[in-house]
Amino acid sequence: NDMIPYRDFIETCSNSEKYVGYLGNENTNFLSSISKPGNNYCVLIGPEGDFMEEEVEEALKFGFQCISLGKSRLRTETAGLVACHILNLMNVQ
Repeated sequence: NDMIPYRDFIETCSNSEKYVGYLGNENTNFLSSISKPGNNYCVLIGPEGDFMEEEVEEALKFGFQCISLGKSRLRTETAGLVACHILNLMNVQ
């Protein structure tokens, strides 16, 4: 797919479960605990240094939930793979 602006993406995302990975200290919503098997997912992984607070707030307005991938800080490239792996394990039957 062609690149599109962040705002356009979050406005048009139609997945049934929408998550934004966020490193905020208060975030204890682990993806492995809140995702439900059998759905289609969208997980936003931020750039190095995390999303700006305004970007997270904007995603929340469009139905995204803040999630954590665990207690370790991951590189952007690794975080995307970890999120996919967690969701894949949730759907193994």
